[in-house]
Amino acid sequence: MLIPAETAIHRFRRDMTFGRLVKGLFVAAAVAAFVLPLAGIRLDPLMVLPVIACVFLALSVGSIRGSRLTADSPSLIAAGRFEEAEQRIDQALRSFSLFRHVKVVSLHHLALLRHAQRNWNESAVLCRALLGQKLGSMQGIGKPARLMLADALLEMGDVRGAGDAIAALYQQRLSLAEVLKLVAVQIDHQARLGAWPEIFAGVTAKVQLAELMPAAAAARTQALLALAAKKTGREDWSDWLRRRAELLADFQKLAADRPVLWELWERKVEG
Repeated sequence: MLIPAETAIHRFRRDMTFGRLVKGLFVAAAVAAFVLPLAGIRLDPLMVLPVIACVFLALSVGSIRGSRLTADSPSLIAAGRFEEAEQRIDQALRSFSLFRHVKVVSLHHLALLRHAQRNWNESAVLCRALLGQKLGSMQGIGKPARLMLADALLEMGDVRGAGDAIAALYQQRLSLAEVLKLVAVQIDHQARLGAWPEIFAGVTAKVQLAELMPAAAAARTQALLALAAKKTGREDWSDWLRRRAELLADFQKLAADRPVLWELWERKVEG
């Protein structure tokens, strides 16, 4: 069961608007409980306010349920349990929530799921929808969403769009995990542009960072560094980095994903 990105975004925007309306009604009702008696209307605030509080608490309980539904989604996605993650995200998006962060996190988790499924177009659409929101206290979601967007655009062949997404991250404070992802995406982006000297610059630091990446990202990053070394006449570095990449991944898969890498293994292919 796939949730179309546009459907999820429509639900998200509708629920965000409805949530703001409901919270506005609560505030208006609380103010009215004090103002109406001043206008001569017989109304006891001590009778009205507990009712408002009870209704608010009841809706809050339902909102907490939506938060719990999304909490396990990243671990399910990481474990490859995509169908179960999809069901939880779908339920969270369908359920009403007073809390804005529940809907924002649900949409972010759906983008994560689509990215893990290699559905690059839907991942990009969802990330753009998230980045188009005023995230406020949830600005932290904007950085991984922008990194996912850059990666998805590269996979779709939109090099310019990926470059714009990467550039927006340069002035932001990133966690170590975000720095590692940015380095991997940036090297991939520069390889698409044929910027081999720029890729090889600072190779020692880049190799150290690659060692901290997940195996697949580390293999691709070191393979691209190996090709950059070869293109810039550093065969010693190229051979060493190529062998490191081979320890982490099958070279045929690496080259199938990034055909430019076949140049590293042309002797093996010919042999």
